[in-house]
Amino acid sequence: MPIPDVRLLVLDLDGTVVGDDNCITPAVHNAVQLVRQRGIKVAIATGRMYRSALRLYRELDLTLPLLSYQGAWIQDPHTGERHRHCPIDPQRALELLDYFEQADLSPHLSIHFYLDDQLYVQEMRPDTDQYAKRTLIEPILVDDLRLTLAAVGIAPTKVLAVSEDPRIVDQMIDTLQKRYDKSELYLTRSAPIYFEAANPQVNKGVAVQYLAEELLGITPAQVVAIGDNYNDLEMLEYAGVGIAMGNAPLEVQKQADWVAPTVEEDGVVTAIKTWVLGE
Repeated sequence: MPIPDVRLLVLDLDGTVVGDDNCITPAVHNAVQLVRQRGIKVAIATGRMYRSALRLYRELDLTLPLLSYQGAWIQDPHTGERHRHCPIDPQRALELLDYFEQADLSPHLSIHFYLDDQLYVQEMRPDTDQYAKRTLIEPILVDDLRLTLAAVGIAPTKVLAVSEDPRIVDQMIDTLQKRYDKSELYLTRSAPIYFEAANPQVNKGVAVQYLAEELLGITPAQVVAIGDNYNDLEMLEYAGVGIAMGNAPLEVQKQADWVAPTVEEDGVVTAIKTWVLGE
């Protein structure tokens, strides 16, 4: 049953709008356009880089600011106006790098620093190569991330550590959540193998609240949000209806108001028809 007076639909990308093939299916595209034809705004909230998310934003022919980097970077692709940028304290980024480079972790990790919407890495490992192919972003290979951070003089928007072993990511989250208070760093995972760190003021819930209340003047009850992973939890909680995909971890599904079919089944289409279009 659709919620009354829906004014905003917020969509995650990977695992929600696009599946393994990294493409928007015709069914998803059509459902989003039907929402827009009803006069309902549609936004993207993603952990992706701003540049990486632009392709999918444009395919969906959207008009609102794009919420990227978990909401750390909010920019209007049409005007170029950047509404918000909340980077990580450079000292915190260096502390994370020290942790990642411990002997028991370093062989299992690819470390990504995001500076001014560019991806910097110290080595090209297979998982970094796969990440680059999916995001269509060419990493900048440097000898030393510490020296690069100092030379560029820009605080990182996000720090990402990739491990082919999800248990390593579990370990890192457990250790660093004990080490850092929520007022110091926002720590999450956007996929089983992706550990992400951002400014403590950053999460998708905060970003959607800013878009809804400050830019559009609407209430949480008028928002439907759809996502598939731990980094979506805050926006699913904020929205009047928070929908988890069928491929989401069980912990995420349990905290959602409703669970859609999986991304490979175009579950976002079912969610839109059920909660937004009322079909």
